Amino acid sequence: PRRYGWFSGDWQLTVGASGYFAPEYEGDDRLSFNVVPLISLGKAGPEARFTSRNDNISFALIDSGPFRAGPTGKIIFGRDDGDSGDLKGLDEVRLGVELGAFAEYYPTDWLRVRGEIRHGIRSHHGIVGDVTADAFVDMTETLRVSGGPRLSFASGDYFDAYYGISAAESAASGLPAYDPKSGIKSAGAGGAITWKATDRITSSIFGEYARLVSSAADSPLVTERGSPNQFNFGVSSSYRFDFTIP
Repeated sequence: PRRYGWFSGDWQLTVGASGYFAPEYEGDDRLSFNVVPLISLGKAGPEARFTSRNDNISFALIDSGPFRAGPTGKIIFGRDDGDSGDLKGLDEVRLGVELGAFAEYYPTDWLRVRGEIRHGIRSHHGIVGDVTADAFVDMTETLRVSGGPRLSFASGDYFDAYYGISAAESAASGLPAYDPKSGIKSAGAGGAITWKATDRITSSIFGEYARLVSSAADSPLVTERGSPNQFNFGVSSSYRFDFTIP
């Protein structure tokens, strides 16, 4: 049989959907309902002890059990005044991606600490980082409860794209001009209840709270039209397909 090199082997395709309430844009004070597809594809291998909806698409090039690391990426959806009247007069944030690396460590059997650092492409040209810690407890063989703190930071270029207001934007939007600096973006906490209905079907209920700080919280977009308090909660479900490429 014909073989396909690196592509040969066992693969896993996971598809599903998530329905959730979240701010229409980062910094908004109103929640809207969203439905997004969940799709991931990767080679079958050692299963991570814990995964979170906060984890972006990643591939572990290093996996020693307690420590995993490798490349990661995130799709960034666009933002313009069609999403909210609050954004009228502000520059559009275009559809793009963030690419970077992740590392995670299990100091105990019930705790995972993970960090990601990513560079924006097209949507913005800044650097974004996230640090999370999650304690997880298996209440039964199929039901897991997890949660812990979240911390995000970003460079000035990121803040400028999402929270900065140039002189031209100020004239068009009516908001004061604002030149943000790099620093911590938000701090908060989140948790989830995950049910593994079968070996292939997984569903969860989740909730997150983040408090915008520093350059994000001080932006006139937030102080005059939004809120530093950011909530996100909803449900998700996915199904895993296993297949082999010879």
